[in-house]
Amino acid sequence: MTNQNEDKIRKAFATKDWNDIKASDSWHIFKIMSEFVEGFERMSKIGPCVSIFGSARTKPENKYYKLADEIAYKLVSEGYGIITGGGPGIMEAANLGAKRGNGKSVGLNISLPFEQKPNDYIDRDKSIDFNYFFVRKTIFLKYSQGFIGMPGGFGTMDELFEALTLVQTNKIAEFPVVLVGKTYWEGLINWVKSTMLHEEHNINEKDLDLFKIVDTADEAVKHIVDFYSKYMLKPNF
Repeated sequence: MTNQNEDKIRKAFATKDWNDIKASDSWHIFKIMSEFVEGFERMSKIGPCVSIFGSARTKPENKYYKLADEIAYKLVSEGYGIITGGGPGIMEAANLGAKRGNGKSVGLNISLPFEQKPNDYIDRDKSIDFNYFFVRKTIFLKYSQGFIGMPGGFGTMDELFEALTLVQTNKIAEFPVVLVGKTYWEGLINWVKSTMLHEEHNINEKDLDLFKIVDTADEAVKHIVDFYSKYMLKPNF
């Protein structure tokens, strides 16, 4: 454990009087409100978008970096903007693809002690900074018409299962969720089927229909386009 982490733990257990608690919590509330207000105001003007998630650690020579770039490029040709977490890796690749296709390239950046800084392919007027993960995730989900999950780590899993939970519980409208890379995702999905569904009965069979696993950019884009064509809906160019 680092000294910084130890200090945070000690601070959490320190005795505080009511005035300290009230003052601290009040400032947090105002900071949270300001992030929501800025996010809602700026994103409401952008139009239909697809969020692309994935690892910040993926290098440009990686096949998934190139695939994220291709998917974003093809999505903007269909009239969608692209939303990412604004950082490096898969996020950078997706913003690059949007930029190459002359589409809207949005970055919802999060302040982190490592890895995260805005990439160079976000539109200047579409880069928004957040301190709170939950505010950022709300903006992602509120203004996305689709979700592309590329290979990633804990953050990607957090965003994926948040999206699936909200659709499953009807807290948000159903939208297409696409997982790219069958080899990467098959271990997790096999566990979901064998343990979560069949052994423990913690989800229903129909919950497996909330997402689709693909290997190519064309498959990913087609799933999103086909989803909305059922409702005779498409983005405005």
